[in-house]
Amino acid sequence: MEAAPSSSSTSTSTSSGGSVTFYDFLDRMRNPASLDLVRSIKSFIVSFSFYTPNPDNDGKKVQDFYLSMEAAIMEHPLWAAATFEELDSAMEGLEKYVMTKLFSRTFASVPEDAKIDREVSEKICLLQTFLKPEHLDIPAVLHNEASWLLAEKELQKINTFKAPREKLLCIMNCCRVINNLLLNASMSENHALAGLDDFLPVLIYVTIKANPPQLHSNLKFIQLYRRQAKLVSEAAYYFTNLVSAKTFIVDLNGKSLSMDEIKFEESMQAARLTQTNRATQIETSPTLQGQTDPTPTRMHDKEKDTSEETILCSIYASSPHVREMMHMSDA
Repeated sequence: MEAAPSSSSTSTSTSSGGSVTFYDFLDRMRNPASLDLVRSIKSFIVSFSFYTPNPDNDGKKVQDFYLSMEAAIMEHPLWAAATFEELDSAMEGLEKYVMTKLFSRTFASVPEDAKIDREVSEKICLLQTFLKPEHLDIPAVLHNEASWLLAEKELQKINTFKAPREKLLCIMNCCRVINNLLLNASMSENHALAGLDDFLPVLIYVTIKANPPQLHSNLKFIQLYRRQAKLVSEAAYYFTNLVSAKTFIVDLNGKSLSMDEIKFEESMQAARLTQTNRATQIETSPTLQGQTDPTPTRMHDKEKDTSEETILCSIYASSPHVREMMHMSDA
């Protein structure tokens, strides 16, 4: 079996390096010489907002825009002596800026997305009540609650970001924790690595334990709007595995597990009954109403966005064409 790509670290910062890249991009956009680029970006964002949401077409439009802007940036005087790394940083900054502005228009943009998100989350909630590592044939040597918890926390961060790159980094950080768990087990416990046969079951279990918010919509958003040139190698491997994990969970039944099929159905039914009783109690008890928030990260999201917008506005208030760009109408 194919082994997971190795990594020397368990996590990659989603803020420090990314912020430097983003602010460097905005700093260059502040230069009056970039007016033509700013106008192109603004024009695309405004025109895109008028289209009726169509995820596949929207993804193609954004990917085509990335390519056209990459060519324009490479030929622009501001990047005349730029290295490959500097050009790549500029494109990372562009992607984050454009997709942050278009986030409300592109994320979970059709009703079907919300429906699938809800179905996936509800099924995971049921599975959480009885699913154990042995049901997924995860060997005892890989039972490591500390590593699993760390991987879960990384995956749960996915909704606190709006840029495709940063969402993807949450997935990669989660998978790197799991990959390191496997590598450590192979060295300290003399466990022969079985590649995907070991990696995927652990990822499935971690995903069920984490129940990351809007999993379907986040995966779809990354697939459509992350620059295709960056969705390769290690990133593609880990992303594809999480897509496979989600598909497995959606289709999961008694035959999928090392578990008696009748026992599986009884456990699912008991979980549904418990869930229904809990919902009834919340509806009928004034003291319980409003205590459950299915999206606990939203307040953090709002504060993060407000803070970022305040910083950007203060930095670039002196630049008319950038100020125009940053305060454009978001349809």
